[in-house]
Amino acid sequence: MYFSDVIGLHDVKQHLIHSVQQGLVPHARIFYGPEGVGKLPLAIAYARYLNCANRGAEDACGKCPSCHKFDKLAHPDLHFVFPVVKSKVSDEYLPQWREFLSQNRYFNLNQWLGFIRAENAQGIIYSKESDEIIRKLNLKVYEAPYKIMIVWLPEKMHDACANKLLKMIEEPPQHTVFLLVSEDRENVLQTIWSRCQPIHIRAIEEREMTAAIEQQYNLEQADAAMYTHIANGSFTKAIELITSSEENRYFFDLFVKMMRTSVSGNIKAIKETANELAGIGREMQKSYLLYSLRMFREYFISNLGEPAMVYLNEEEQQFGERFSPYINERNIEAFNEEFSLAHRQIEQNGNAKIIFLDLCLKVTVLFRK
Repeated sequence: MYFSDVIGLHDVKQHLIHSVQQGLVPHARIFYGPEGVGKLPLAIAYARYLNCANRGAEDACGKCPSCHKFDKLAHPDLHFVFPVVKSKVSDEYLPQWREFLSQNRYFNLNQWLGFIRAENAQGIIYSKESDEIIRKLNLKVYEAPYKIMIVWLPEKMHDACANKLLKMIEEPPQHTVFLLVSEDRENVLQTIWSRCQPIHIRAIEEREMTAAIEQQYNLEQADAAMYTHIANGSFTKAIELITSSEENRYFFDLFVKMMRTSVSGNIKAIKETANELAGIGREMQKSYLLYSLRMFREYFISNLGEPAMVYLNEEEQQFGERFSPYINERNIEAFNEEFSLAHRQIEQNGNAKIIFLDLCLKVTVLFRK
């Protein structure tokens, strides 16, 4: 991946390039921001530029031996850490990771876990990963100016792993660079955060995203602009919308079923819906709860008569015509609190059947407000 592969964010790219040209290379950076805005491809492009033998004014050369190895993500001085399953370490999934990255520049955790067939397992950076990181970084640099460790989603790092890396991140071996890529700043261990130079990666500019969608998917400008608006700065979300993501459609169907059964107050139907939600796997459950939180926000905003602030597809809009009045100032905060609580409980491995049955019953009560 090159800087040219990253959509928009020209000022961020120039900042990174200029810092390298000036010899200002911090030993640890953390790229943080919302999902789907290009943080990981940006980090990989920066790593490529750091080790390029013939750096250009705007990008790596693409011709030197280092760049050829980066093309295959197989440079001996480039290392990756990312969430995995079955108590393994990242290297055990490295072939799949390289294959996945070769096919996808913009993606999310669920898509990666689906690629490795994680099923119901949650993606975690396990405690034993720290030993692998320390071992690799204590080796001498093979051939490049910098040995680079890219950690995707440090918020998924087990506390034991994070704590063991503190000294390494604070005082890494000479010519070593840590690049952390986070989508959840609040859940990154503060002691890790404080040892990194943060760089915020904002949402992609509308004009840049619209142009990229037009080019990559051969769409008319008006259609591309519509997807850009709904995606709200996330190219991952735009891809899902354009390709009619089955996951997004599945979440919408579940949301409609949950809301309708809760409104009806039919206990049998509520239990059936809760059991269905309990059986879809924890990562999917967390994603569904986040999807529901977004829907509540959109339907609440819909009541304010500000269509430019609403990010819904046509099907979601149609459902909202009758549903949105149910989401109002009397219950919106409670909906947010209850679904956020359920998300935390699922993340902490709570009993999914109990969590979702309780949540459905609470929704029934909230609709009566």
